[in-house]
Amino acid sequence: MFTLCRALFVVVGLIVVVSSEAAEITPPDRPNIIFVLADDLGFNQIGAYGDTPIKTPHLDRLAKSGIRFTDAYSGNTVCSPSRVSLFTGRDGRLMENNSNKVQLADIDVTMAHVLKHAGYDTALFGKYSIGSQMGVTDPLAMGFDTWYGMYSILEGHRQYPTILWRDGRKLRITENEGGRKGAYAQEMFANEAINYIVQDHDNPFFVMLTFSSPHAELAAPEEYVKPYEQLFDEKSYLGMSTGEPSDQYAWYYPEPVARPRATLAGMVTALDAYVGKIVDALDQRGIADNTLIVFTSDNGPHDEGGGDPMFFKAAAPYKGMKRDLFDGGIHVPMIVHWPAKIKTGRVDNTPWAFADVLPTFADLAGVSLTSVPRVKTNGTSIYPLLNDSPQPIPERTLYWEFGKQVGDPNSGIIGEVFQAARRGKWKAVRYGLNQPTQLFNLNSDPGETIELSTQHPDIHQEFKDLFKKHED
Repeated sequence: MFTLCRALFVVVGLIVVVSSEAAEITPPDRPNIIFVLADDLGFNQIGAYGDTPIKTPHLDRLAKSGIRFTDAYSGNTVCSPSRVSLFTGRDGRLMENNSNKVQLADIDVTMAHVLKHAGYDTALFGKYSIGSQMGVTDPLAMGFDTWYGMYSILEGHRQYPTILWRDGRKLRITENEGGRKGAYAQEMFANEAINYIVQDHDNPFFVMLTFSSPHAELAAPEEYVKPYEQLFDEKSYLGMSTGEPSDQYAWYYPEPVARPRATLAGMVTALDAYVGKIVDALDQRGIADNTLIVFTSDNGPHDEGGGDPMFFKAAAPYKGMKRDLFDGGIHVPMIVHWPAKIKTGRVDNTPWAFADVLPTFADLAGVSLTSVPRVKTNGTSIYPLLNDSPQPIPERTLYWEFGKQVGDPNSGIIGEVFQAARRGKWKAVRYGLNQPTQLFNLNSDPGETIELSTQHPDIHQEFKDLFKKHED
């Protein structure tokens, strides 16, 4: 019997869920962890998840020999709240700000902090975008021993940046100055991660590789774009090249793109190639077996700067895209690969979300979250699923909230609040506090096209009560 009321006690206060299996992990068994996060990659934009024309052979192999989760969710439908949820293990119910303006607070405890408690070496390479003050909420202050990449959210929107950061110091990327495009951000991030991985480590390591692609701007090295040049009918993205904005995004992405579809496909294939190089580095070091690799995306696909998610069916079979709380905006690919424990590849349809990553990593590392000061999570560990004899985790309610904010004209009406929740097969969505709550059965209707509130009034009311409880 579906009863949200019975489940609500699970989210009251601070919830720490630690698998009983964590006690069985001894220090030599703790895996290295590599968490790879793409930016605005849709559920159906890698081969393992559907019928995309985009080639992703390395990710497909990881999915085939690991766990391909079919019902995993990001923390939100836009970058910053999704990443804060991931870093801190909190969903929208415990987030003080669910808009794209949210940043980490100086008292927040991140999954990097948690893994430091277990003696891990920690490093971040790529896009950060959730630090408000250098030295206070930058990666070094939030649990990472070292970092290299983009600090602010605006920096993350350029594929050939002129500045990057290393451990709080600004670096000039001279190869990209004067309009040149000599150093591709994603390749630099991957190379830095590989250089770190192949070093000698006395401790297990945790690497976060946070690509800023395939988020616009659309750009990639020619070697990855060229195979797609004759594959698609193309309409050039004009940006500001005519002196007038070609669309609502042109002021921010002014450069024209002659072949936007081929370029976006090349961006995804480039990410796949970089992941392949990381796997090769693990193999060469002889540490691939006990290295856990997670690959996912921060939210659904974008339509910015020439992006065309409808052409690629990027979120299929789900409705919506980035900035939606229909599944197209939050239902993401999620691949977990760990040869030491997952010896037989499988597909797993357990619903889970970014808030669950922190408690899962605590279990992997053998850390009791009760021993970590100030930790605040309402996620659930999915560690019992990460083996060849998975144990189901209890059914619970997943929750998302997206608040519009000043400074994001693409998000709609300032001040609107969207809410969504899922429990089992049931999904509810409310697009504004004064709007009706819609109810869908995801098992029979993954595209959220058949509204069922009148057919199931009791279930509908429970979701309405949940949304009311968390609308302030």
